[in-house]
Amino acid sequence: MMDYATYLPLFLAAYAILLLGSLSPGPAVALLLGVATQQGRGAALFTTAGIACGSATLNLLTIFGVGLLLSQTAWAMTALRIVGSAYLLYLAWGSFGKALNPPNIGTVTEAPARKLALFAKGYLMQVTNPKAVAFWLAISAVGATAGAGPAVIAAFVAGGFVLSFLCHGAWGVMLAASPVRRAYQAARRWVEGALGTFFAIFAFKLATAER
Repeated sequence: MMDYATYLPLFLAAYAILLLGSLSPGPAVALLLGVATQQGRGAALFTTAGIACGSATLNLLTIFGVGLLLSQTAWAMTALRIVGSAYLLYLAWGSFGKALNPPNIGTVTEAPARKLALFAKGYLMQVTNPKAVAFWLAISAVGATAGAGPAVIAAFVAGGFVLSFLCHGAWGVMLAASPVRRAYQAARRWVEGALGTFFAIFAFKLATAER
């Protein structure tokens, strides 16, 4: 218990940064907007689970110094930018396709394979999300688990997962609400076109960002 009490102020400081990152709009929220308005709350929550697991992955990478190593290694950061840009362009392509051929809004029953696809979509978005990477590098500077044992590290990662899931889940539930879905249905060409443009801009910024 003494270890947890000692690390609690650092946990709270780190979680404050994570809360800011999770609640502020970015690629992950844009992804949830598309999923929630088209497929509803259940699909949004499966995507949210993937995002939260991606956040936990970035958390672990920064704890063990991989994030810092990547930030200091030119070729690794270039590779990360290429992968992230390619995935964002893939999402942009999908959104532009839906803008040309708008999907119908209805009740969707998620099959197991579809659930896994939604989870993977959220996970890949988060681990290649430059905004998320930047926030986790900032969180690592707090040193919330510096010198901590496995139990404290596990508690910190679990807390980060829960916070990420709750924040992104709130976005998903809100965006899946009937008024939001009706608004999407009325203007889905424009919404999907805007999402495609948003993803494309992020992809361009990521690909051309200086180290």
